[in-house]
Amino acid sequence: MKQVRLAVSIILSSALAAVGCQSEQTTQGGVVGVERKQQMTSLVSAKEIEQQAAQEYSDLMAQAQKKGLLNQNPQYLQRVRSAAQRLIPHVSAFRPDALNWRWETNVLTSKDVNAWCMPGGKIAVYTGLIERLDLTDAELAAVMGHEIAHALREHARERIGRQKATETGALIGAVALEIFTGIRIDPSVTGAVSQAVFVLPNSREAEQEADRIGVELAARAGYDPRAAISLWQKMAKLGGSAPPQWLSTHPSNETRLKDLEVYAQKVMPLYQGASR
Repeated sequence: MKQVRLAVSIILSSALAAVGCQSEQTTQGGVVGVERKQQMTSLVSAKEIEQQAAQEYSDLMAQAQKKGLLNQNPQYLQRVRSAAQRLIPHVSAFRPDALNWRWETNVLTSKDVNAWCMPGGKIAVYTGLIERLDLTDAELAAVMGHEIAHALREHARERIGRQKATETGALIGAVALEIFTGIRIDPSVTGAVSQAVFVLPNSREAEQEADRIGVELAARAGYDPRAAISLWQKMAKLGGSAPPQWLSTHPSNETRLKDLEVYAQKVMPLYQGASR
C-alpha cells in the first residue's frame, strides 16, 4: 500500500509540474502557526480565480432566488451575517489583503448540512446546518471560520491545479452543484471554481489548516474557540457510522477533536482578551 501511495504521489507531482506549479505562502502563520508552502498552478492567477468565483456565486444566488431558496429565514440571515461581520475584520491576522475582498454572505434553504466560502469571500450557509445541528452562535462562527480559512489559504486554487493535472470534467461539477444545492447549472457554464469548491476534496492537511485558522478567527472575534469541539461532536453524532457527505474527506473525528482541543487552548488568550 505504501508503494502504491508513493507511486500515485510521484505521478501527481509530475502532473502538477507539467501544468506549471509554483511554491507559494498564501497567508501569515497566525498564533496557530500554519506555515505550509503550497503548490499553486501558475496557469491561473488568484485574481482570475476570484473573478470567476464572483460570477459563479452570482449565478448560483440568482438561481436560488428564482427557486425561492435565498435568504428566506430572516433570523438565520441575521445570525449568519452577524457572525460574518465579527469574523471578517480578523482575517488580516492571516492576510491583510483579504480585508479588501468583496465579501458576501447568504443563507440557502436546504436540508443539507453544509456551508462554504468561495475564493474572494463568497459565503453560503445552509439552513440544514443550523437546524439539524441546533447550532449556537459560537458553533456557527466555528463553521464559518473554518470555511473562511479555506478561502484565505486558497485551497480551491490548489485543487484547481490538481484538477488541471487530472482533467476533471465540467459535468462532474454540475452534478455536484445539484446534489449540494438542489440548483441545476448547465454543465457548459460550470466553472473550475465550482468544481474545486464542490467536487475535488480538500486534503487532510488542508482541512487541518482550516480547523486551526478557524479557531483563531473565532477567538479573535470573541467567540469561544472550544465551540469548534462541540460542533464536530454534533457532526459525529449526526453522521453515526456514515458521516454527512460534507465530511467524507475530512480527518477522522478522533483526530480532528484531539487537534481542536490543542489549538482551542492555544488561542484561548485571544478569546479572553477579545471578551473583556
